[in-house]
Amino acid sequence: MACNIISIGSLPHNPQIAESLTRDRHSLSSLIMPTSDKVAPQLLELKTRLTEINDIESAAALLSWDQATYMPPGGAPARGRQLATLNQIAHTKLTDGYLGELLENLHPYETQLPPEHPDASLIRVTRRNYQRAVQIPARLMAVFSHHRANSYVAWAAARANHDFAGVQPYLEKTLELSRDLAACFPDHAHLADPLIDAADPGMTVTTVRSLFSQLRQRLVPWVEAIAAQPLADTGCLHQSYPVDQQLAFSHKVLSHLGYDLHRGRQDQTLHPFMTKFSLGDVRITTRVQSHNLSEALFSTIHEMGHALYEQGITADFEGTPLAEGASSGVHESQSRLWENLVGRSRPFWEFFYPQLQTIFPQQLGAVSLETFYRAINQVRRSLIRTDADEVTYNLHVMIRFDLEVALLEGSLAVSDLPAAWNERYRTDLGLVPETDQEGILQDVHWYCGTIGGMFQGYTLGNLMSAQFFEALLTAHPEVPAQMQQGDFQPIREWLRLQIHQHGCTYRPLELVEHVTGTSLSIEPFLRYLQQKYGELYAI
Repeated sequence: MACNIISIGSLPHNPQIAESLTRDRHSLSSLIMPTSDKVAPQLLELKTRLTEINDIESAAALLSWDQATYMPPGGAPARGRQLATLNQIAHTKLTDGYLGELLENLHPYETQLPPEHPDASLIRVTRRNYQRAVQIPARLMAVFSHHRANSYVAWAAARANHDFAGVQPYLEKTLELSRDLAACFPDHAHLADPLIDAADPGMTVTTVRSLFSQLRQRLVPWVEAIAAQPLADTGCLHQSYPVDQQLAFSHKVLSHLGYDLHRGRQDQTLHPFMTKFSLGDVRITTRVQSHNLSEALFSTIHEMGHALYEQGITADFEGTPLAEGASSGVHESQSRLWENLVGRSRPFWEFFYPQLQTIFPQQLGAVSLETFYRAINQVRRSLIRTDADEVTYNLHVMIRFDLEVALLEGSLAVSDLPAAWNERYRTDLGLVPETDQEGILQDVHWYCGTIGGMFQGYTLGNLMSAQFFEALLTAHPEVPAQMQQGDFQPIREWLRLQIHQHGCTYRPLELVEHVTGTSLSIEPFLRYLQQKYGELYAI
């Protein structure tokens, strides 16, 4: 979900979701405590101001979505200015001293409530956002917003031309601004820490490095063992697949898995993403290649996972900071869970593969399910992160994390970044990119966001996805059989009740413990890989 870029009075079109949201309201109403005559208007004022801020941010998100999908190139200069204006207004409203006074006045009321009470959560989360925002000058936010919009356009052109030099000055400016942003929080141990904490609260360079080190030690031997074996045949995926038919199948999968198209839509873009303008408008994008069936197929399921999270948030949170995912990592846990643990599983394709063969009889009619299943789960060293398999994927993330920390520390210059990138791929994966497009320009993140805090969420999400799914299977061991029959509602409903409905009420590590009963660990992910790929590759 790179660059993430229901009205309260209306229920979704889907009657099952409408019924679920009604249950949410009933469960939340049991927590409601009477407010005093003094507290009630202050709480209303807080929510009113937060809704105004959310409306402005949503308008900016809509402009960003348009830029990544339909905007003509000539609109870029004005779009950068427009985004800067909106983001500066939103930031100014968030840092208004009166908002701080409201939070202070509401603190006694907050302390009287259980921590899980919606009002207590709203005040707590808003205070965190406020305290962070007041440390950042509004001018810096405006300059950064304007720059990101221009940088995205420069990246798109540079990527098409395999030309890092064309975007290098923009990336140097991004690094400068990222350092300025991090410097607004001088109390952190490492310059990257506030940027990481903004995306994944509670995580630091030290904690991420520790997790990555443990994971790397266990993954590298598996990669080497599997790489020594013959590659699975992926020829069936690289035939001619008409774009319109791929999109038609993607829409069928989206609808069946529960993505509410009455509250969402799918469009094409250079780098797939999900964005939300309200709980009633949660959109996804995909990238389609006519000779690579897996590109659109799995990016669609991935972004749908993000969207199901947002569509499942309690409707009462609309327009407030609670109507967001808990963190980058938790969000990625949902997209990776649906893409990999569900979407690349054998039971999933026992249901969907006959339908895919019907749409592409010439390409897949003579291809067995087993051949297709092994093709979509091929393990191989590769250059492109978004195409990487589950075993090697996190090595890609670790490379990016190390490089962006080095950039922030000053031990790596932007001008030396392509060479450093290529060298890390040579040493870590035994491959060297032939072009900038398959190397330093493949990911959009640094060109539309910050340098720092942009990538660790992917691996955190992989770890969480396996830990969540293991908890789901413990509670409902019948889920694989249900998937085989095409019934994905139990998965969706369990995720909604355990994770989605809470929005960002819980901090991410608290949520992991709340859902699974244990702290975040690499072990469930490793158990999942061992079971699946141990069977496929006899290791």
